[in-house]
Amino acid sequence: MAQLKDKIQTVLDESRMLVLGSQMLVGFQYRSFMENGFESLPLTSQLLKLVGLFAMLTAVALLIAPSAYHRIVDRGEDTEELHSYATRLMIFALLPFALGIGIDLYVAAGRVFGRKIGLAAGLAATGTAIFFWYVLELLRRRERASEVGEAKKMDEQKEEEPDDGAKLKDKIRHVLTEARVVLPGAQALLGFQFVAVLMESFEKLPPTSKYVHLASLAMTALTVIFLMTPAAYHRIVEEGENTEHFHRFASRMVIAAMVPLALGICGDVYVVVLKVLDSQLISVVASLVILALFWELWFGLTLYRRTQRDHATP
Repeated sequence: MAQLKDKIQTVLDESRMLVLGSQMLVGFQYRSFMENGFESLPLTSQLLKLVGLFAMLTAVALLIAPSAYHRIVDRGEDTEELHSYATRLMIFALLPFALGIGIDLYVAAGRVFGRKIGLAAGLAATGTAIFFWYVLELLRRRERASEVGEAKKMDEQKEEEPDDGAKLKDKIRHVLTEARVVLPGAQALLGFQFVAVLMESFEKLPPTSKYVHLASLAMTALTVIFLMTPAAYHRIVEEGENTEHFHRFASRMVIAAMVPLALGICGDVYVVVLKVLDSQLISVVASLVILALFWELWFGLTLYRRTQRDHATP
C-alpha cells in the first residue's frame, strides 16, 4: 500500500495536470465572447456559452481548492482527510468539465450544420466524457472489488523490488507526468479550435475545410478525454493506490490519446495549407506527411525498437 505522502503527492499531481489545461480553456472561453462570430450566434448558443464558462470556472475552483485546504487547514501536513478531500473534489470537477466540452461542441457544430446536429454532437461529447470519467470507473470498480486484496499484496511486493529499473510508484509517476506533458498542449489546441469557429475568417472557408476542422476538433476533444481518464480511474477505481493494473491502464490511455491527437493536428494542417495555397492536392499531401511523421515517431519507431529489444532479450 502506498504511503500517505506518496498518495497525496499523486493526487496533487493529478489535480495540477487537470487544472493547467482547465485554465487554458477558460482563457479561450473568455476570448470567444470577443470574437466577431459570437454576435451572429443564436441567443440560445450565447447563453449556453455563458453556462459553459461558469462550468469551467467551477471546475477550476474545485481543482485549486485542495491547495488552499492543505495550506490553511492542515498547515502543510499530510493527512488522510486532505487525501479524501482532494479526491472528492477532483471527481466532482470532471462533471462541469464534461458539460463545458459538450456545450462548446454544440456551438461549433451547430454553427456549421445547424441546431439538430449541433445538439447531437454536444450530447455525444458530454456522454463520451461521462463514460470515460465515471461509467467506466464504476464498472471497473465493481469488477476489481474481489481482486483488490490480492492485487495490493502483489503490488506491495513489486514496490519492494525494482521492476525493470523503476519501482511501481515511480512508473506511475512517470506515466502521469507523460500525460501531463501532452494534455496542456492538447487542451490549448482544443481551445483554439473552438474559438476559430467564431472567427470572421472561418465563415470564408469552403465547406470542406469547415467539416475537416470540426472533425479535427472532435479528435482533439477525444484526446483530452483520454488523457484525463487516468486521473479519474486512479481516484474512483484504485482509490489513489498505486497498482500495476492502474499503470497498465494509464499507459494504454496515454498511447490511445496520441492517435486522435495526430489526426486532429493534421486535419487543421489541411485547412491552413488549403487557405494559403488554394490547392487541395498539396493540402492533402501536407497533412498526410505530418500524420506520417507523428505516427512514425510515436508508433512506428517505438514498435520497431521494442521488437528489437524483445528479440535481443534471451
